[in-house]
Amino acid sequence: MRTNAPDPLDQLDDAQAAAAFRRLVRHLRDRHDAQNIDLMGLAGFCRNCLADWVRDAGYDGDTAAARELIHGMPQDEWKATRQIPATDEQIAAMEASVAKNAQD
Repeated sequence: MRTNAPDPLDQLDDAQAAAAFRRLVRHLRDRHDAQNIDLMGLAGFCRNCLADWVRDAGYDGDTAAARELIHGMPQDEWKATRQIPATDEQIAAMEASVAKNAQD
């Protein structure tokens, strides 16, 4: 739940935040067993969301470039070598999880 109270996260040094973000992205690159659909089902975000957030933060590249940055390879290659078909259960979990996301 979001409030109007100050968020201590905003006090985190940008260099520390950037280092943590890069570590998260590299971790996700190594853990391709954590499928995007599973991330969406559990947390309401995935690698593609991270790429969108990078663009929202001012990245000059297009969507494909941002996704390549996050995936560590072109998205089509990621899909062909890392992604497995989603089950009906995974899709339902993703839809329920995304519905919980706060609207900005």
